[in-house]
Amino acid sequence: MLRTRVLTATALLLVLLPAMFFSSAVPLTALAIIFIAAAAWEWARLVGYGGAVPWLCAVVSAMACAVAWATGMLLQPLVWLWSLMAAVWLLGGAWLLYGGTGLWSRLPRGVRLGVGFLVLFAAWVALAQARYIGVNFVLSIMALVWMADISAYFAGRTWGGRIVSRKLAPSISPGKTWEGVAGALVGVLVLALVWQWADGHFKAHAPSLYTRMFASEHWFMWPALVSLVGMSVVGDLIESLLKRSAGVKDSSGLLPGHGGVLDRIDALLPAMPLAMLLVSL
Repeated sequence: MLRTRVLTATALLLVLLPAMFFSSAVPLTALAIIFIAAAAWEWARLVGYGGAVPWLCAVVSAMACAVAWATGMLLQPLVWLWSLMAAVWLLGGAWLLYGGTGLWSRLPRGVRLGVGFLVLFAAWVALAQARYIGVNFVLSIMALVWMADISAYFAGRTWGGRIVSRKLAPSISPGKTWEGVAGALVGVLVLALVWQWADGHFKAHAPSLYTRMFASEHWFMWPALVSLVGMSVVGDLIESLLKRSAGVKDSSGLLPGHGGVLDRIDALLPAMPLAMLLVSL
């Protein structure tokens, strides 16, 4: 299993890194469409569709992204879209986590499918716009999610259940703890301070998310950074809810050793649009 995970991760990096650091945003934007199409295929299967429907969803998602790209949507201010996604993730996420798998299963399949299309499309637009701003900027958002995940894992393994006995969401993801969330917050705050220092020291051409946030001097930027960490956790929990509702361990087997595409991008789905909302404001 470890060998398979390493080989898959290596293959992904060999594709992603050249696209990320290419002088143009085009390669990463195009590559992201493939991942979004794969995620749409997985989402349709998780909400109960079979046969040709998941494939149709993948094609429609890819076409929607391509049309948005061709019509210049990526170069327009989209505060309305980021505000909509903030409402979807903050209100809808809280509602779903409170109601659990039972609430999700009772929603019509068409509604569940439409929600998936919306969050995947918005995440792609946010990623593409972030890459057009600059490599340093889009990497800083991705690194927030990675740091939150890594810090939560080690904090949960070390202190999980020792300080707060109640688990974070036992009916959805029994392994997640409040200590893990606290570890994620600390890890991201340290990352933000170090990255902001590095931007100034190395005179980054495109400031990172953290430099842009702190340069605004608005008091709510620190709470906003905390909320970004929290929403990355919510994205992870919502995907766990989908899998538990479908009775599966992974969203698919598209990435051997890692599960599916949704398993790898779940925390990015809310983080990307919300980060774009912050910098847009």
